[in-house]
Parts: sequence; C-alpha cells; structure tokens
Amino acid sequence: MEDKILGLHHITAIAGGAKRNFDFYTRVLGLRLVKKTVNFDDPYTYHFYYGDKVGTPGTILTFFPWEGIGTGRRGTRQVTEIGYSVPENSLDFWLKRFEQNNITYNKTSEKFGEQYLTFLDPDGLKFELIVPKNTDSRTPWETDQVAADVATRGFHNVTITTNKLQPTADVLTEIFGYKLLEQHVNRYRFITDASENAAIVDVVEAQGEGIGHVAGGSVHHVAFRVKDDQVLMRFRDKIVEKGHHITEKIDRNYFYSLYFREPGGVLFELATDNPGFAIDESVEELGSGLKLPAQYETRREDISSKLPKLD
Repeated sequence: MEDKILGLHHITAIAGGAKRNFDFYTRVLGLRLVKKTVNFDDPYTYHFYYGDKVGTPGTILTFFPWEGIGTGRRGTRQVTEIGYSVPENSLDFWLKRFEQNNITYNKTSEKFGEQYLTFLDPDGLKFELIVPKNTDSRTPWETDQVAADVATRGFHNVTITTNKLQPTADVLTEIFGYKLLEQHVNRYRFITDASENAAIVDVVEAQGEGIGHVAGGSVHHVAFRVKDDQVLMRFRDKIVEKGHHITEKIDRNYFYSLYFREPGGVLFELATDNPGFAIDESVEELGSGLKLPAQYETRREDISSKLPKLD
C-alpha cells in the first residue's frame, strides 16, 4: 500500500495567559481539553491539547501558553489562518456568540464557493469557521452552550503565507502527495485525496509582504498525519532524499514526530496516529489530570505548584 499523508494531524500555537486560553477554547469555542501536560523543554509551561471526544487527528489544536509573552505579527513564512469546519446554517449562532463574548470578528464572506466567518482568539490568533461544500460527518464534541448542530467538526484547512509559492508547493505535491485543486488570484488551494476531512492547505503568495514574527497569537508549527511510525520513517527517507534537514524520530508520548522547516519558512511536523491520547487516561477522564513526561515525574509537586491555576 502506498504511504500517504492523511491530512492535518494537529496545529500548535502560542498563547499568553493559560487560564484565558483554557476558558476561551473550552467555554466560548466549545472544544474538549483532551490532554493537560507541559512543554517538553519548559516544564513550568502548560501544553494544552483541545479537540473532539477522543482527540482524533485532524481535530487537535494545541497551545504553549507562555505567561506575559509579547504579541506576534502575521506575515510571510507563517501559518496565518486556521480553518474549522462547521455545519450549514451555524454561522448566525457563532456571530451572536462572538458578539456576546466580545470576540473580534468580521462579517460572513465567501471563498472557493464556501461561506466562512473570520474571528480572532484573545491573543489575536486568526481563525475561519467554514461551511464546507461537502457535509462534514465527523461527530463533534458538544457542551451545554455549544450544541452538536452548530459545533466545530475539526480542521477544514490551514493557510500558509509565503513570499514564493513554488518551493512550498513542491513539498506539498512532490513529498506529501497533495494536488492543486483551484486558485483564486494569489491563493492556491492544495488537497489530498487520502482523507475526507482536514485535507486542505491553502498557500497565499505575497511577494512584497514582510516576514511575520512568531510569538503570542501565532502558529508555532503545523503537523501532518501519518498512520504509524513505520510510515513516518519512510517519509523521513523521502524528505532527506529531497535535500531537507529533518530531525530524528521523537516520542511525544501520544504520537511519534519528525520536524523540518519547509523552504517557505514554516515548521512542518509529521505525526503518527499511534498510540493516541487514551494511553494514560480513560476516554471519559481525558484532560482531567496533569500528565507529565516521564523525565519530570519526580518534580511533580514543584511543577504543579508553579503552573497557573485554571479554576
């Protein structure tokens, strides 16, 4: 069987205050906190994972909430927008919800024949809620305020802004197996046929635009999904053959990863489906406990006492 990139796995961004981040994504946006852990390199900073009931790849948005971090700046060499799929006729609900919660948003618009609503999270991270052409059948996480008939289904797409299209497009097409689906002015839509959802990458070519600054309200990296670590390592060989510098395999407890920076400047990760988020908590208990990487377990009391309180 041919090795495939199965669409988006997760997207990791940077935030400011942990409690503000937690409150917005669980209460206002209605996502589930599926894992509460810490940054592998900075154990006094949380690493939050939000998603659906089980943390299905393609629904996972993760954050490093660094207290007091400065605000980033959108520009080239960045992921500049994150698109979530939502049901038909749900955008009016979200407009009212953003209004009630003082969330910055723009009026509904249309792109590639799909209605969408743009909004910013409390740190300025840019999102789009998109009604896809094809109905998204994924089962959402729902809350007492965000019912299933309006809730997000998971990722629809990400948007990369770059000074030069072709080097980024070559990685997507020649290594990842994406194909150019359509183009509008300087926005190019690439898609994989290996997945029905979280399958789209938009690349905006902005030749004269300045380079962005990654900080609060910025995407740190975007992770693409592969079945397991055997497929992962075969992709590593392919990426090396193309002349890109890439890490060795890294165990992130809930998936295995490789990282490399594509020529346009965005940090790409390849991440596996295995072993998943239920290896150290039951599905019912996901996100309820603080889970530490093994190397920090002996420091649990110290780390726990210094992490920001969420309630």
